[in-house]
Amino acid sequence: MSTIPMTAGSAAPEAEAARFQQQFAEAREAVGRVIVGQQRVVEAVLTAVFCGGNVLLEGVPGLGKTELVKALSRVLDLQFRRIQFTPDLMPADIIGTNIMTSDEGGRYRFEFRQGPIFTQLLLADEINRASPKTQSALLETMQEGSVTTGGICYQLEQPFFVLATQNPIEQEGTYPLPEAQLDRFMFKVEVPFLSRSELNEVVSRTILRKQVDLPQLLTGARILELRSVLDKVVVADPMRDYACRLVLATHPSSEFSSERVKSFVRWGASPRAAQALIRAARVRALSVGRAHVAFEDIRHFAPEVLQHRMLLNYDGQAENIRVTELVSEALAALPETPV
Repeated sequence: MSTIPMTAGSAAPEAEAARFQQQFAEAREAVGRVIVGQQRVVEAVLTAVFCGGNVLLEGVPGLGKTELVKALSRVLDLQFRRIQFTPDLMPADIIGTNIMTSDEGGRYRFEFRQGPIFTQLLLADEINRASPKTQSALLETMQEGSVTTGGICYQLEQPFFVLATQNPIEQEGTYPLPEAQLDRFMFKVEVPFLSRSELNEVVSRTILRKQVDLPQLLTGARILELRSVLDKVVVADPMRDYACRLVLATHPSSEFSSERVKSFVRWGASPRAAQALIRAARVRALSVGRAHVAFEDIRHFAPEVLQHRMLLNYDGQAENIRVTELVSEALAALPETPV
């Protein structure tokens, strides 16, 4: 079994799972009062917050991505800031810069002025519009939770979470995220357009100017406590092996990959994908009241974990192959127990 032993005096796994399930459901329901539809998106973003991961949202403008982060900041009682990425944005505009100031005695000194990245919930809006130099400024913060400038390392207040957005339609004047930075995102979530009833509800709220009062259900300290609970969720060896085989099924040279993967994929998911599958599965298990991971928990968020980590080859791009279809095929074909 792959699990961390419980410390003395800690609550029973079942009790902790039940409490986690209640708080996760309350947070999901509260955010859902603001965001019309998009239940899958809300669940994925909340899961990433509890895991300590980052999310890349892909969808056309106007689907409530900013409102989602604002609602999260109120429900979870976290600081929130938004950065609108543009081609002329510089790294110093994000992380901050050293400026020269003088004290009461007239002596000059350099003082670091923090940028908007010093927050807890950061919305990086249209991240693919910024230059690669500016995009890379997020790499350290997303991976390490720190900012290094002028030879000094500044730790960001935890929990820290980046939610980046990009428009899949407009490609002119954009800089596609490199594979190394895409791999830093735990999930890539596609935000679908609203249905007829959902669109009517959005317009109705606009006409009536309905205000939704959101309760503060959690704090940053409590989220960090819940993250420690995740380490106690049991991951049996067959579950771990299933996650690893699922990642290998995305590689064209693997014995577990399908013929379509061998034909259309140039490179598969990284080891970070296997780690993300297990982390997300632990949250999924607790959210349904279980203290152990099941196969269905690993499969639940597999599309969000794998789709941005698979690179199509020339044939795959020419045939307009959707990576999500390849992931679905892998999930359907991969047996739970090795053959």
